[in-house]
Amino acid sequence: MAKKLCGTNYPLSICFIVVNEFCERFSYYGMKAVLTLYFLSYLKWDKDLSTAVYHAFSGLCYFTPILGALIADSWLGKFKTIIYLSIVYVIGHVIKSVGAIPTVGNKDVHIALSMLGLILIAFGTGGIKPCVAAFGGDQFDEDSMKERQKFFSIFYMSINAGSLLSTVITPVLRGDVKCFGEDCYALAFGVPAALMMVALAVFIFGSSLYKKNPPQGNILLQVCNCIGFAIKNRWNSSKSAPKRTHWLDWAEDKYSKRLIEEIRMVLRVLVLYIPLPMFWALFDQQGSRWTLQATRMNLAFMLNALMILLFVPIFDLIIYPLVSLCRINIRPLRKMATGMIFAALAFGAATLVEVNVVKTVVEPAPAGKCLLQVYNLAGRDISVKVPDNDVFPDPIKDLQVDVSANAGSFQQKVVVMFKETWFEPRSLTLKRSNTDELALLTWMFLTDQVEDYIKKNEDGNPNIRFFNTRPEPVNLTVGREQFYVPSDYSMTPNKSVDRGEPETCDSLNLGLLDFGASYTFILLQESGTIVAKRMEDVEANNVHIAWQIPQYVLLTAGEVMFSITGLEFSYSQAPTNMKSVLQAGWLLTVAFGNVIVLIVAEGAGLEQWKEFLLFAGLLLGVCVIFSIMAYFYTNNDPEQLDKIFLEDSRWDEDEDDNMKKKNEEIQLNKAGKSTRL
Repeated sequence: MAKKLCGTNYPLSICFIVVNEFCERFSYYGMKAVLTLYFLSYLKWDKDLSTAVYHAFSGLCYFTPILGALIADSWLGKFKTIIYLSIVYVIGHVIKSVGAIPTVGNKDVHIALSMLGLILIAFGTGGIKPCVAAFGGDQFDEDSMKERQKFFSIFYMSINAGSLLSTVITPVLRGDVKCFGEDCYALAFGVPAALMMVALAVFIFGSSLYKKNPPQGNILLQVCNCIGFAIKNRWNSSKSAPKRTHWLDWAEDKYSKRLIEEIRMVLRVLVLYIPLPMFWALFDQQGSRWTLQATRMNLAFMLNALMILLFVPIFDLIIYPLVSLCRINIRPLRKMATGMIFAALAFGAATLVEVNVVKTVVEPAPAGKCLLQVYNLAGRDISVKVPDNDVFPDPIKDLQVDVSANAGSFQQKVVVMFKETWFEPRSLTLKRSNTDELALLTWMFLTDQVEDYIKKNEDGNPNIRFFNTRPEPVNLTVGREQFYVPSDYSMTPNKSVDRGEPETCDSLNLGLLDFGASYTFILLQESGTIVAKRMEDVEANNVHIAWQIPQYVLLTAGEVMFSITGLEFSYSQAPTNMKSVLQAGWLLTVAFGNVIVLIVAEGAGLEQWKEFLLFAGLLLGVCVIFSIMAYFYTNNDPEQLDKIFLEDSRWDEDEDDNMKKKNEEIQLNKAGKSTRL
């Protein structure tokens, strides 16, 4: 008899499973929380490549459950599969952490180690995914159905508790702790590695309490062979052959009726899963597209990912009971369809946010055009004239900046008329007029000697640079960044600094360096002291991150209704010996969802708000299809299947006994006749 938890009907063993899942999810989501920024900031990949690799990794994590289910059901059993693949998982984390150490090889080595680590992590986390949930369900007796249903909610809460803590802690480790002179990605990846080691230790510690069902043989291979035989037998049969109720019944010549009925159950559910990847295509963009959207917003307020921990008990204890009181039948498939609608609404909200976010983004110059930026240091207003192109119709004020993205082709001469002084484009030049007035005109092209930043930093921090008009060089410190500013009208490269009001070594007042902005500080000499005049090249983010709350609320509500329900539904609809297989099928929908994101991100080439709107529309269309399929779906009853075939087996045993008795009587009669003769 399994030990129970504090007088309840819950087995004590689930405590170790839930804690294991908490630590494993901390490990996984903690690593993923900084993965996109790692690609962008450390490996220096662009946004689209980073998004593509992120979703390729996520997809691989959900393709490998098929391998884990195969190993568990056919060879090792769930318990040993979880242990062995967790060891692979830990090794992957360690390699990933080593790849984030700057002193270990060059960039190619970092990429190679990172990719190897991610592949091992994908095989580890994916391999144990279908086993852990199913293994937890196995711990309950058949008379504990309600407790098992609640277990899946508790199990899901442990997932999100681990996710919550990790997504708060690991970004802090990356940004606030410095190692090797830069953001400490090695530590941000190392802590999740340590948590995975804890997860493995906790799971092993509860070994003596677990109910361990032995592997049932190569179930997946049996399923494939049975389906193949049915198709082949049906194809080769003559037209006069008797009709079968279901196409799988053509396998009865070789396979048992029980196996055929179990496969029929699984296939019914898998067909129902066909539309589901679209939900995950939207859901998993929280870690890619939504993260990138957040970096272009005002991050003064950090959104806490507590909603899933709040929503699970709210839905279980308040919303679902209230809906039941209204006599509305909230079947699992209806919950899942409603979850899809909430996810689509979330992306509608994300579209509205994105439209407002891009207003502060500088659009790059069209093909064949250049970005012309003019700083006026003349001490008075000046007029800038460009032949055949009135790009600066109004005079530029003193100590102001004006920008045009339509200043003509790169080959065309750009003429600036100031005191009859002529300037050629693509030069960084100082001219002295007859009256000793100073005029500085800088041309900022995408291919100029001074690298210009018109894009916002992916981590949300501001960029700054200094232009020194003085005859002496100067060293400046802004936060953790050092700037050497050469003399005689020289420009430093842009550097990313922390948001806030920093103090420099020369006590210059730079003001608030706000999220997403790019600043050029002109160093002037006034009354014997250095003064920094600020030019805002790229406008600061003016959309508060709190505007992302509605989309997260909607998506979280959708997740509770869709994901938790689907997890329990997959377990309840699966025959006893195919629990892991159907769990793997459920997780496979997540993999295909990430494939959809890959295709759209790499192939569509849409503006971000249009991409969000496209995903919302696609999910609504898929929701309609899923609802129609769900209407015609008939629930599986694996327990009833067990009873039916148990009675059949007893009937077969009785028949066998009767046949034996008859045979014995016949033999006795024969013996009696031979004696009388």
